[in-house]
Amino acid sequence: MKGMATELGEFLRTRRAAVSPEDVGLVSYGARRVPGLRREELAHLAGVSPTYYTRLEQSDQHNASDGVIDALARALALTDAEHAHLRRLAHPTPRPPRRARVERPRPSAVGLIRSAPGPALIVCHRNDVLAWNELGHRRVGAGQPFEQPDDVRNRPNFARMFFLEPGGRDLYAEPDQVARSLVGFLRLSSGLHPDDHQLSCLVGELVQRSDIFAALWAKHPVMDCGYGVKKFQHPLVGRLDLAYEGMTLPDTSHRMVLYHAEPGTPSADALALLAAG
Repeated sequence: MKGMATELGEFLRTRRAAVSPEDVGLVSYGARRVPGLRREELAHLAGVSPTYYTRLEQSDQHNASDGVIDALARALALTDAEHAHLRRLAHPTPRPPRRARVERPRPSAVGLIRSAPGPALIVCHRNDVLAWNELGHRRVGAGQPFEQPDDVRNRPNFARMFFLEPGGRDLYAEPDQVARSLVGFLRLSSGLHPDDHQLSCLVGELVQRSDIFAALWAKHPVMDCGYGVKKFQHPLVGRLDLAYEGMTLPDTSHRMVLYHAEPGTPSADALALLAAG
């Protein structure tokens, strides 16, 4: 993966390209060679000089104040996750290299998901599945043994399953949205864990082997994906619209993800059928 300084410039360029002058109340004059705001327009909106902003985007200086970063975030209408990501890129925290460690879920957390009534998982910041309950396994682990997450060298990984496995996209009713959220979460994780060699290798593998992933990665989406609704197309029970909540477990980068179907809906009936199977 590229260094953090280059990441900063690329992130600003992609966000600038996504904002039209009309979106921010500017009048556009003449033809534009590239979409989005010009550098001088964004600099004006953020209250800095064009020269200063150009140096920042070209990564020639890294002393932007929090005020400047906040002004750029407002001008670009960044989400909270994107704003935090921009701060991390502008002010990277030096970290000593660390040895690769094996991600292991706490037994108490595994016990909690095993007792959950709906599908439940524990995932790490790389989207490796560290544990699942029986219904979570039936929901996402088709074709894999229930014990697969215990194999630390060959754990299920949502991004690999979606982008690299045959039929991975077919498990979702809205695969384009899922693709963007998976890439956005890995981009967020890369900013939070810049020293994670395994994460860097995962991204490199996905960029090389999946054109869809590579194209999305180049657009720098950043998403937390901590809650929402996932729309699945299960091969056995059909459509499943499940609300989910992801809770970060203390003293780890692990998330416990719980899924729920609204009672009385076709999804609840389909989930009950899946549980009975």
